[in-house]
Amino acid sequence: MASLPVPSVQAMVAATGGADVPPRYLRPAEPVAGDSEAQIPIIDYQMLLLELDLDRCGEESACLHRACQDWGFFQVINGSCSCNHSVPDDVVEGMKASIQQFFQLPMETKKQFAQERGQLEGYGQLFVFSEDQKLDWADILYLHTQPHESRNTKLWPDQPANFRSTLDRYSDAVKDVSDSLLATMAKNLGLEREVITGKCIHGMQSVRMNYYPPCAQAEKVVGLSPHSDAGLLTLVLRVNHVQGLQIKRNGSWLPVKLVSGAFIVNIGDMLEVFTNGRYKSIEHRAVVHPKEERLSVAAFHLPNIHAIISPLKEMAAHEDDAYRTLDHESFMKLFYATNLEGKSFLERLKLN
Repeated sequence: MASLPVPSVQAMVAATGGADVPPRYLRPAEPVAGDSEAQIPIIDYQMLLLELDLDRCGEESACLHRACQDWGFFQVINGSCSCNHSVPDDVVEGMKASIQQFFQLPMETKKQFAQERGQLEGYGQLFVFSEDQKLDWADILYLHTQPHESRNTKLWPDQPANFRSTLDRYSDAVKDVSDSLLATMAKNLGLEREVITGKCIHGMQSVRMNYYPPCAQAEKVVGLSPHSDAGLLTLVLRVNHVQGLQIKRNGSWLPVKLVSGAFIVNIGDMLEVFTNGRYKSIEHRAVVHPKEERLSVAAFHLPNIHAIISPLKEMAAHEDDAYRTLDHESFMKLFYATNLEGKSFLERLKLN
């Protein structure tokens, strides 16, 4: 099921200052683990690439393996530079600037790229299935970016002027990073590196650009509902300095302290299925700031449309499959038909 159109949160805040929060956005408070922030594992991407090129499991690969097993989230530093297989600095900064400038455009201009009823792509909000469900305190621009022939370019903003070319370069670059991480993960699991990346040739990628306006009653709203991601890996770039990521750990919400300039990477449901539960997707959410806007961009990486989503035979050779087998299209239809409710979607796929 696709999303229903909803009013712009940004326009509402401009009119009311965020002090008057409509009932559809109000949420009950949930316990947060203390006042301190936790720092999720940090991976040096250039060191990881070196170990991958040398075909050896070194310290950085071991750190990545532990992060995947113990956290499901990690931060990648040195993934943005002028080095090969990285996201060039000018592309990162251009992407940040383009997103900020897009959300600063007049509402009438942004509406030119609005989601059509029953469609997912465009400017609006995802996972809105009914007229009375609770809404996220966010506006988004959601676009299919890979493979190139899947792009609906009429929904790609032509303002700011370099938006399309910047997103094109950013999309290609972060896919390279995702593929390198997946190759290392396969190696860490004792698999051939192509076992997972081979399924990502002509793989699918979508990009969600997020704008979380400030809210005077920030503790009563949620920027992004608790959920786990559907795909293999998600790479998130924080656009400005405002933090707001929280992950579910030991039954409570844990605020995450993010390193400046790092990509935040998390494991998705498909990778949990592929690894037969060895690497698990993690429930997470976004909260908002009472006085400052928050912006981010998430790139979701999935295998190609022909891939079968099931435990890899190499992973399940000596154990029973823990998850149902689905074709890619059926998997995504089920995911999009489910409201964001933690990991409830993946629970339905578990066997026994």
